[in-house]
Amino acid sequence: MNIAALLAEGIARAGAAPALVQGSRTLTYPELGDRVARLAAGLTRLGLGRGDRVLLLMPNRIELVEALWAAFHGGFVAVPVNWHLHPDEVAYIAGHSGAAAVVVSDETVAATRGLPAGVNVLRVARADGSGPGDSAADHSSALDYENVLAPEPVPAADAAPDDPAWLFYTSGTTGRPKGATLTHRNLAAMTRAYHDDLDEVADGSVYLHAAPLTHGSGLYLLPSIARGATQVIAPGTTFSAAEFVGLLEQHRVTHAAFLAPTMLKRVVDEARGRSLPELRSIVVGGAALYQEDLRAAIAVFGPIVIQMYGQGESPMTITVMPASEAQAHPGSCGRPFSGVEVRIAGPDGEPVPDGGDGEVLVRGDVVMRGYWDDADATAATLAGGWLHTGDIGHLESGYLHLTDRAKDVVITGGSNVYPREVEEVLLTHPAVREAAVVGVPDPEWGESVRAFVVADGDPAPDELIRHCRERLAPFKKPREVVLVAELPKNAAGKILKRELRLHPAGS
Repeated sequence: MNIAALLAEGIARAGAAPALVQGSRTLTYPELGDRVARLAAGLTRLGLGRGDRVLLLMPNRIELVEALWAAFHGGFVAVPVNWHLHPDEVAYIAGHSGAAAVVVSDETVAATRGLPAGVNVLRVARADGSGPGDSAADHSSALDYENVLAPEPVPAADAAPDDPAWLFYTSGTTGRPKGATLTHRNLAAMTRAYHDDLDEVADGSVYLHAAPLTHGSGLYLLPSIARGATQVIAPGTTFSAAEFVGLLEQHRVTHAAFLAPTMLKRVVDEARGRSLPELRSIVVGGAALYQEDLRAAIAVFGPIVIQMYGQGESPMTITVMPASEAQAHPGSCGRPFSGVEVRIAGPDGEPVPDGGDGEVLVRGDVVMRGYWDDADATAATLAGGWLHTGDIGHLESGYLHLTDRAKDVVITGGSNVYPREVEEVLLTHPAVREAAVVGVPDPEWGESVRAFVVADGDPAPDELIRHCRERLAPFKKPREVVLVAELPKNAAGKILKRELRLHPAGS
């Protein structure tokens, strides 16, 4: 059950329709299928065999999609990597995964200098045609990507359901990244759940990708390509809300494939007063979507915002909140996808009563096989046959409410404070645009609550503290509010609370 069969299914449905569009470039479905099969053949000619890992390191572009599907087609294992990572981090992932080949672009070729010996390097020219990258960073033995494509395609390799297909490396913000091993079975279950619960994908659908294709947006290539949808890839290497809205209009986009909440906020501001009648869904995930932001998005786009909760270990598939259900269950991230079980467990691993907070546990065919070459981490995370997510939440009438990450809970004077609750209140203040709450050491209380706020104008910190005190229990209010120009985020738009914890007080 090679997951590459989804591309063949898409070709059969779409005929000669466009598969990939980026700027002035377009590939039809037959052209994509041909290039994927010839790249798989070329990698085989380089000596790669079934199960060998192919690391993908480049900004969003057509060749990234080709290489991803070529890895599936050839029976290899795709290892998509955030192209913003430091070369030392790239070298670690390449070494840890035992990558046999790395596909880079001119923008990322510098990272190849630290790769283990013997790794095949395929280099893609700049998408804008501006010429080669920094010659000092060149990899002398890099192969031209186009020259690796074999003259003739090869059939898709056989694959067993539990063969690895995608290694999803964690961000590594709290230590060395771990590679969640996603099998063909896992990706098939994710695709099936998407079609069952998120969108069946009608004929003629057009998806817009602006978030990294090495992460959530790339995973959603599978269910959409399986249905023959056109994939529009935003050009450039940085996210632009103005460009995004322009592409929605230009290509009559029906689906915004995936946006992080911070990206959605910027798109909402840009789209006010614009008409986008074709747009049927905006999928949001990767971090908490605050109620104020959801209300603002619905006011601009209507009830088409679909919330999704998942992890790399259960790719994009734990709970889903269809737009039609969001108002009836405020604050929830949705109900479990089809084929997914969710349990709330106490410290002993036993279920807690409905409404009680505990760790979110998940099981189903979508849950990873384990962490690549890390038996100890696998045993801990999959203890008892359940994925231990590290997230804290509770169930109400079958709908999951996430409270916070377990590591982010602030314990002050013996009482738990969930940062998201405080952040939600801060965001109801008219001047507050973004908020992040962390716990910091306190000699009297163990920890105290510190809030970092991006605001319009210059609201007094005392005013924001008072705003919280009027709406929260006294022990939950921030003891300190720090106004900042921006919050630190990674490439996926997640706020880096680890950096905020190191922020000096009062600055």
